[in-house]
Amino acid sequence: MGYEEFIGKEYPPFSAEIEKGRLRQFAGAIGETDPVYSDENAARAAGYGSLPAPPTFAFSIAMDAGQSVNILEDMGIPVTKAVHGAQGFTYRKAICAGDEITGVQKITNVFEKKGGALLFIEAEVGMVNQHGDGVCDLQTTVIVRNG
Repeated sequence: MGYEEFIGKEYPPFSAEIEKGRLRQFAGAIGETDPVYSDENAARAAGYGSLPAPPTFAFSIAMDAGQSVNILEDMGIPVTKAVHGAQGFTYRKAICAGDEITGVQKITNVFEKKGGALLFIEAEVGMVNQHGDGVCDLQTTVIVRNG
C-alpha cells in the first residue's frame, strides 16, 4: 500500500503544562487512591517536588496534543478504521505538577498481516521536561482494518 515510506517520519514537537487539578482528576478517573497523587503534603513526603502524574498519564498528554490521530490523518486513513492495539511506557523520571513536558512522535514501523487485511502502525513518543530530562517514552501500536 505504500505506507512503508512513513517509517522514520518524525512529527513536530508538542508541549503541555502539567497542572495539579488535571493530575487529581486523572488519578480519580483511574481509581488511584494513593494520597501521593492528590495531596501535596503526601507527595512532598514521598520525595516529589509536587503532585506526581499517575503511571499512565503520559499517554493523555500525547492524546491531548492530537498525537493519537495525526499519523492516521497524514496517511489518509479514516479514524473509524483504526483501533488502539497496544501501549507501552518506559519511565525515566517522574512527571510532576508544574512541569512543562515536550514530546516528539516518530513512526517506527508499518507492516501488514492477514494478506493486507490489517495494517499495523508502530510509533514512539519521547517526552522531556523543561530541564531537558527524559521523563517517559511511549510505544504505541495502532491497527487499521483495510477494505
